[in-house]
Amino acid sequence: MALLAEHLLKPLPADKQIETRPFLDAVAHLPPFFDCFGSPIFTPIKADISGNIKTIRAVYDTDPTKFRTLQNILEAEKEMYGAEWPKVGATLALMWLKRGLRFIQVLLQSICDGERDENRPNLIRVNVTKAYEMALKKYHGWLVQKIFQGALYAAPYKSDFLKALSKGQDIPEEECLEKIRLFLVNFTATIDVIYEMYTKMNAELNYKV
Repeated sequence: MALLAEHLLKPLPADKQIETRPFLDAVAHLPPFFDCFGSPIFTPIKADISGNIKTIRAVYDTDPTKFRTLQNILEAEKEMYGAEWPKVGATLALMWLKRGLRFIQVLLQSICDGERDENRPNLIRVNVTKAYEMALKKYHGWLVQKIFQGALYAAPYKSDFLKALSKGQDIPEEECLEKIRLFLVNFTATIDVIYEMYTKMNAELNYKV
């Protein structure tokens, strides 16, 4: 999977501390993932992920030593912003970023697990729906949910989607799926740790947009 395999996330260290710069460098290559859907309806998620990465990187660049890990950022901002935290800064950006990354992770895992509409096995609507419902739906108001219902119907054929992920190369489906599984190992573990960190630090917000 050319788009995914070129920028694998590193295995987590024993202390599960995620280094900020390698994390940002890896996920910065993910926004084009949404171009693989071939529909502009997915552009808002792409823009959201790009914007959140940019926000986190801007904070990191002010003091790379102080903000060496993602946890360093949350802890420093909690102290800096007081009562406004976690509704501000890189903490808020990472909160939304992890949801966009969870969308990608659930979608790819669902495809790898063979979940599909038996009547239309080459559609990925089932997979996109699961990813949206698990990662984003509860944070979206009625209007945004309606927009995404339209996006589900614009979801491409699985064969076209996998070809786009492979940057147009004709790679056998099983080979594509094997590369996705490899990508998901550290990607899933990293996202899980970020979610755990937000829970432990009581930084998760449930407001709707």
